[in-house]
Amino acid sequence: MSATAENPPATATASHVEERVRARVITDDPLYRTIPVALRFAVAEPLAVRIVFPAGLSPEGTDNEWVFPLALLEAGLQAPTGTGDVRIWPCGRVQAVVEFHSPEGVAVVQFDIAALRRFLRRTYAPAAAATR
Repeated sequence: MSATAENPPATATASHVEERVRARVITDDPLYRTIPVALRFAVAEPLAVRIVFPAGLSPEGTDNEWVFPLALLEAGLQAPTGTGDVRIWPCGRVQAVVEFHSPEGVAVVQFDIAALRRFLRRTYAPAAAATR
């Protein structure tokens, strides 16, 4: 996914933050698949983040969106965390793994920690304004 005027890598307004990043789907195959992922934050939900996977990955052919606590993402970059549908842990110094559990199965996705931290930093000012 390349950044263009119509498809910027990141957007931020007073009401939302969106960052587009690349992630790796981890499977038993020795070759990994890199996919575009949208990280989203909305001031209307200051305690939540959304990770949106492209429509081509779901059996229904629609975007697959996961919503979970912002604090879970923050904590998971430091140490393993999560016991429910979303679990996050650091993988070395530069990667983080996010594991998504659903009735259909488990998806394991690896992100660059720098991209996740950049996204989180961009959420702090809007989140602080929303909780005042």
